[in-house]
Amino acid sequence: MTLAPVVHDRGVTTLTLDSPANRNALSARLVGELSEALAGCADDDAVRAVVLTHTGNTFCAGADLTAPPEPAAFVGLMRAIVALPKPVVARVTGHVRAGGLGLLGACDISAAGPDATFALTESRLGLAPAVISLPLLPRLDPRAASRYYLTGERFDGAEAARIGLVSIAAEDVDKALVPVLDGLRRASPQGLAASKELVTASVLRSFDSHAEDLIARSAALFASDEAREGMTAFLERRDPAWVL
Repeated sequence: MTLAPVVHDRGVTTLTLDSPANRNALSARLVGELSEALAGCADDDAVRAVVLTHTGNTFCAGADLTAPPEPAAFVGLMRAIVALPKPVVARVTGHVRAGGLGLLGACDISAAGPDATFALTESRLGLAPAVISLPLLPRLDPRAASRYYLTGERFDGAEAARIGLVSIAAEDVDKALVPVLDGLRRASPQGLAASKELVTASVLRSFDSHAEDLIARSAALFASDEAREGMTAFLERRDPAWVL
């Protein structure tokens, strides 16, 4: 199973990433199932907002290197979250890595708990945060983006909130989300859609202007010798050949 059964509560639909065996990595199957679930939420008038959360200690570990999605499919998923005429709220109580940050960045509001950690690890694999830049760069503090894109360092929820990756860092995520979800339930469907359209306009422009180039760049990096060495080293739990 990659998505848990959908839960509905007073207009809020919860989609739960449920593949803890591979740390909710972005497989082709997970990307397809999540895209289908979001399309269903878009068409359902009973859905006012969507919460995206996870089982296990990892929200999303990034791409599933054993069964990765096509880059265009993953870009389509991120764009679907941004363009959905209903708010998408991320609830994060675990680790987020690489492509998982793109999923998080596409959400409108996000809350991270004390055990949440984040890292853009692509550079350590011979890759780059190419397609996930589409939702991330319009939102992140530029100096922080430079640091974490280049170093792959891990950081916590407080830092994620400081740099614009998440909206809220809290000891109790569910308590922190109570006023957020209450506010969304009080808003009109038209008001939510129109307001979201305003705040996501620059992010959607990023997709429309740069998606094709970044998909091509991502594909070229994945096909390179350095990336092959980086991914092999990761799967074999060893340092790649270039580590000094």
